[in-house]
Amino acid sequence: MMAPAPGLRVLIADGNPVVRAGLAALLGAAPDIQVAAAAADGGAALHLTRLHSPDVILLDVRMPGVDGMSALPHLVQLAPVLMLTYSQETQIVREALLLGAGGYLVHGEFTPEQLVAAVRDVRVGRAHFSPTAASAVLAELRASSQPQGNVAQSSEHHRLNRIEFGLSSREEEVMDLIASGMSNQQIAATCFISEKTVKNHINRIFAKLRSATRSEAMARWLGTARPGVTGHG
Repeated sequence: MMAPAPGLRVLIADGNPVVRAGLAALLGAAPDIQVAAAAADGGAALHLTRLHSPDVILLDVRMPGVDGMSALPHLVQLAPVLMLTYSQETQIVREALLLGAGGYLVHGEFTPEQLVAAVRDVRVGRAHFSPTAASAVLAELRASSQPQGNVAQSSEHHRLNRIEFGLSSREEEVMDLIASGMSNQQIAATCFISEKTVKNHINRIFAKLRSATRSEAMARWLGTARPGVTGHG
């Protein structure tokens, strides 16, 4: 495994001084990370980012003054941004990603080690999501892949698929991410598991869906092919 890049500089933007101090202490304990600056709102975050040129910005959603969502489109022009917040609404996760956030972590859903790994990965373009945010992304993918009015039908389709193919909840999550076009590496980052574990899940999924390839598994899962129909490719 490649050693982490030295001197990764982070800016923390959070309206709560206790949270800012806690994050600074946690990240400062990592040998390759230093906290370059801390900001109490989006306006200060933008000013300090221009001043200190951090490698990664940790950004809260709700802050006094300029909030995180207002500052986000400006900050992503200057450095990769990892949302780090208590806000877990699907619409907010979706908007943050559309505005350019490189990942979305909800407080209480990650370990210190996972936070440090997420900061390192977001710097080089690998996305990270904590479970609630990942579920929001999946819900959005499912909804956006269906015509208006068919969301309930989509949910029923997934329920029937789960029963028909016998996938576990984790295997269902991985299969949905496969269907969204994610690579094994991206799935591993999204689910906070190793690529080896992703491969193990995929092997079991392929066996249950009686598929030999990603495209064949996707066809069976999305309903364009049914069990007993031989796939090609």
